[in-house]
Amino acid sequence: MNRITTSKLILAFLVVGLALSFAPAAFAQEAAGAGAASSAAGLAKMGGAIGAGLAVIGAGLGIGRIGGSAVEAMARQPEISGTINNTMIVAAALIEGAALFAVVVGLLAVL
Repeated sequence: MNRITTSKLILAFLVVGLALSFAPAAFAQEAAGAGAASSAAGLAKMGGAIGAGLAVIGAGLGIGRIGGSAVEAMARQPEISGTINNTMIVAAALIEGAALFAVVVGLLAVL
């Protein structure tokens, strides 16, 4: 049986997401006289939205790896599970803070 890895799944989602994000722009009809300015604004909005989405995906992958590694470490040494748990929460909070900042910057580009 062929096993789908996480990297293949992420690549498939990115390809489908990019294809779907360009579809409305391909079928849109420009108004007369609204040439380069509207297309530049549209590209900025698309870039901001893609950037915010990538930040969320990256944060999810990072926190998932932290959680998985912490559980493995606790399974190996259950006596220090409290220390591992505290360290995991601090690392996850730092990742969430950076991801939230990236999402806000991406969404500000959309506005």
